[in-house]
Amino acid sequence: MKVRKRPDTTLMKGTIFMVGIDVVVWDFDGVLNRNIIDGRFVWADNFETDLGQPFDAFQKAIFDGPFKEVIVGRIDLLDLIRKWADDIGFVGSSEDILTYWFAKDDLVDPMSLTLLQAAKQAGFRNVIATNNEARRAQYIESDMGFAARVESLFASGRLGVAKPDPAFFETVSGTLGVNPGKLFLVDDHQPNIIAARSLGWQAFHFEPGCHEDLAAVLDLKRFLSWA
Repeated sequence: MKVRKRPDTTLMKGTIFMVGIDVVVWDFDGVLNRNIIDGRFVWADNFETDLGQPFDAFQKAIFDGPFKEVIVGRIDLLDLIRKWADDIGFVGSSEDILTYWFAKDDLVDPMSLTLLQAAKQAGFRNVIATNNEARRAQYIESDMGFAARVESLFASGRLGVAKPDPAFFETVSGTLGVNPGKLFLVDDHQPNIIAARSLGWQAFHFEPGCHEDLAAVLDLKRFLSWA
């Protein structure tokens, strides 16, 4: 049996080397997918030019509407887009809008992807835990190819509950059959970090430019050419 060497628990740049981890639980948007810059989802930057409709109106109808219900699977995202399209008399299909959205939102962070691959080389199990509805979860798995890169994808739209609700984390740990202390969350949203740690998880608050720190925390530098 191959034994993975663990680093000592040591402070480094305000972060702690993590020990006893079995599973790295990756957030998607903002961590593996670099689609958030300065708090802005960049997929919508050319929305008005490409689709001929102001994004502010779309955002109000979709994100300022019942989007929380979409995220936990109670409302179909496509149905919500159809309602917006019907209300404004949009010329084109709602499916085309959804396809445009998902394609423009496909912005995988190459350094984060390298870290995920290095974590697999190091012997960690890898899963994704994301606040996404079921259609995008399927897109992430199939069109973006993450079904082949991780063991499982836990999406709020499939689970019926979203981070930072404790039930989300409990479902992940229960489904994996792993003690919470052996789970390591990588997430860019501080409330999710706090919630995970309150349940006994280990966690790393992901921020722009922190790839090398994360590599050090997980002892992955030996697998990386840039670390």
